[in-house]
Amino acid sequence: RNVRRQPAKGEVKKQQIKKTAPVQKVIVQRGTRITSKTTHVGSAYKGVSRIKTYDFTHRDVPAAFEGFRIAFVSDLHYKSLLKEEGLKDLVRLLIDQKADVLLIGGDFHEGCQYVPPVMAALAQVKTPLGTYAVLGNNDYEACYDDIVREMRHYGMHLLEHKVDTLRRGGERILVAGVRNPFDLKQNGVSPTLALSPNDFVILLVHTPDYVEDVSVANTDIALAGHTHGGQVRVFGYAPIQNSHYGTRFLTGLAYNSTKMPLIVTNGIGTSQMPVRIGAPAEIIM
Repeated sequence: RNVRRQPAKGEVKKQQIKKTAPVQKVIVQRGTRITSKTTHVGSAYKGVSRIKTYDFTHRDVPAAFEGFRIAFVSDLHYKSLLKEEGLKDLVRLLIDQKADVLLIGGDFHEGCQYVPPVMAALAQVKTPLGTYAVLGNNDYEACYDDIVREMRHYGMHLLEHKVDTLRRGGERILVAGVRNPFDLKQNGVSPTLALSPNDFVILLVHTPDYVEDVSVANTDIALAGHTHGGQVRVFGYAPIQNSHYGTRFLTGLAYNSTKMPLIVTNGIGTSQMPVRIGAPAEIIM
């Protein structure tokens, strides 16, 4: 996801892979502009079908963050559909994007024995400002201590109801992360409520439902996963939606009731069955 203060003048970068899908434009509020494009990479990178790139312009983005590149990935569920070769190619794809920061939305594993290798692989993605992550329901149900230990070992930042600062050129943006968003009794007060509306704030949360379940005031954009884009979609219909809001937050660009934009990724891996139909594995830029 490219974060911009003002619309870019159209620099075109070389792509080794096929570009498709027309640009989509959404005007959210004054000073905000979002466009997107899809790049299919399935033949070049095993385990990932596409890159979904969003160009996000907002009045609160500091000038020093013009062109700042964010990579966002979620729901690896290693090893499910994502196996060793796919994990290697995912890491290679993320490295090729030359992001300024890597954000991860949780659900890393499908077994405690897979936590060390998946973390070691993700640690190979070096960015100027590091790696920040929240955890998913799978991560809270099993192997929590293993994940925390491995993240600390590799210097990754775990945001459990915490806010961290990304600095560039003497200016800053903020990244807030939500601890277990399914436990609203314990975690139903968003960490963004204590922030200033003048800051540019990215909220990282495993499930998109959270941004509708509770107030996430002062958030400028949220990034979420969990839904797998339906994982299996036939003629656009997803029998399993993993959201109590139906298809409202199933995939792509969506908005909560306050018109705050969020991007929901299809993720990489799978749960229950190792199959994807009509919901391509993807990374978000």
